[in-house]
Amino acid sequence: MEKTKKLIIVGAGEFGEIAYEYFTFDSEYEVVAFAVERKYCKTESLRDLPVIEYEEMEQKFPPSRYDVFVAVTYVQLNRARRRLYDACKNKGYHCASYISSHAFVWHNVKIGENVFIFEDNTVQYHVCIGNNVVLWSGNHIGHRSIIEDDCWITSHVVVSGFCKIGRSSFIGVNATLGDNVTIPNDTVFGAGA
Repeated sequence: MEKTKKLIIVGAGEFGEIAYEYFTFDSEYEVVAFAVERKYCKTESLRDLPVIEYEEMEQKFPPSRYDVFVAVTYVQLNRARRRLYDACKNKGYHCASYISSHAFVWHNVKIGENVFIFEDNTVQYHVCIGNNVVLWSGNHIGHRSIIEDDCWITSHVVVSGFCKIGRSSFIGVNATLGDNVTIPNDTVFGAGA
């Protein structure tokens, strides 16, 4: 795939390395650096790329020329990822989304910024996915369902039609929501539930 855009990954943990792998081998983005908040910066390079202090990111990689992806997990019920997402937006960056070429996403699905959709997801007719959402591998998101901002949906989750998942929620592995289910903001929906 031709690389037409440049990307900084905010975060250098396991999710940052996974994001590097997927963006590098299955997107139009060339990853050029990792950025980590100064107090967490413990190395100068990762995957043969520089790891820079987040606080200096816009001086080294201006938002007019680079996009970012915030690769932070669901810690603090997705609040850490939201804080960094908002900070990147305030610096003027566009936050990239990744949709696996091995996912099925219907043509009229709406997808926000800083969304990561892994392989083997099925996202059906008129689904709406907010900003800063992660859909790990193998999920089914049914027709006309809404996933609000800052959610993390683990693997093999079934969200049936006309569901609504409230902001900052976490849905565990192999969980199932039947039709017309609404869960409120800040819900932790356990594995197998």
